[in-house]
Amino acid sequence: MNRLPGRIAAIDTAGSIALVDVHVGSHRLTATLVSVGGELGSWPVGMPVTMLFKEMEVALAKNLSGLISMRNRLPSIVTAIEYGKLLTRVTLDFSGHRIESVVTTRAAHALQLAVGDRVDGLVKANEMTLMPDEAT
Repeated sequence: MNRLPGRIAAIDTAGSIALVDVHVGSHRLTATLVSVGGELGSWPVGMPVTMLFKEMEVALAKNLSGLISMRNRLPSIVTAIEYGKLLTRVTLDFSGHRIESVVTTRAAHALQLAVGDRVDGLVKANEMTLMPDEAT
């Protein structure tokens, strides 16, 4: 499970759905939360949280340009690649945070990934989960 520490920047709600923007360093990421309860109402802007998302939910792109609907674009550097027969684990440095992506080995070869490459990790907002950071 990938974990990124951040602080809530904004919360927009409509019924039982919330869009929560989180600052992770200088980056603004978004989580879509469904069936939100009363707890969210007590989360103030500035509150520390941890963004959680699975390695299988991180798509990779090289030389990405133009507009894209995915709310979370993580400009990163490839730091390690572990090729398997079907799946490949790619370790990334996103602004000093280690994140991992698992993509098909076919996709990894098609991207011609190499350590040191600049890539964008892409995560849909509905794949992000938030956990209040009790330690801070």
